[in-house]
Amino acid sequence: MTPPTTKEALRGPATAAPGRPAKPRARRRRSRAVAALWFVGPLAVLVVAWAVTVAVTGTPLRVFPQVTDVLRALGDMAASGDLARHLGASLRRMGIGIVLALVTALPFGIALGSSRALSAFFAPLLRFSVALAGIAWIPVATLWFGYGDRAVVFIVWNAMFFALTYNAMLGVRQIPVQLLRAARSLGTGRVRMLWEILLPGALPSIVTGLRVGLGYGWRGLVAAEIIAGSAGLGYALFQAQKYFRTDVIIASMVIIGVLWLLMDRLLLAPLERRTVERWGMTGVNR
Repeated sequence: MTPPTTKEALRGPATAAPGRPAKPRARRRRSRAVAALWFVGPLAVLVVAWAVTVAVTGTPLRVFPQVTDVLRALGDMAASGDLARHLGASLRRMGIGIVLALVTALPFGIALGSSRALSAFFAPLLRFSVALAGIAWIPVATLWFGYGDRAVVFIVWNAMFFALTYNAMLGVRQIPVQLLRAARSLGTGRVRMLWEILLPGALPSIVTGLRVGLGYGWRGLVAAEIIAGSAGLGYALFQAQKYFRTDVIIASMVIIGVLWLLMDRLLLAPLERRTVERWGMTGVNR
């Protein structure tokens, strides 16, 4: 093999012509555009069907609002400051509930996954509690904490706790036994075992549990604010019902749905995909 000439050495290995877009990058852009279209398309069809149906049937505002009525209600809520107040209250409660659920559920779930005896003891209690988590605890929460933030945060925590615990336990159980034995034979301590083996190994399942648990927590938040809140999106929705403001009711529902969609698609889905690609099964399609 002849050595490269000076020009060839300076030019380096043969590559695509400068300025020409790489095919994989262009392909990824097209796939993202198609995915965005498939995601937005059904919502657009729903809005058009909604506008046409209300216009054709002549449904009065008190029964069901037109799209323009909802947009006007959203503008009024933003201008009066009610939107920022209710949105801030809901997001604050949700954030506190998420932190509490993560801090309490992950250690418990990892402990259950690490010990067959503990998981066998607590498994019936977990199965029993999953059916009651969240909304069913609202009457008890109001008796314990009264009406306000603490009751709502408790419901968010309660709704998320069991999903996170169960998925953390499953994630630890899916770690190969040979890996655990090898780590123990090398003298790995408990703290190092937790941070370098158990937590990374269970991370794909934990992120999946976080995505599921947040869905439960979001529904619990809205329900708790309807009953026990003095501010928040659920509270705004319920108060509008007293004054027959269906435009505000639907506007609040739209905000709740859009917030969850943004949280799921922009934060949770990418986090789950990247976690699975790095720590779990790389062939999973999302």
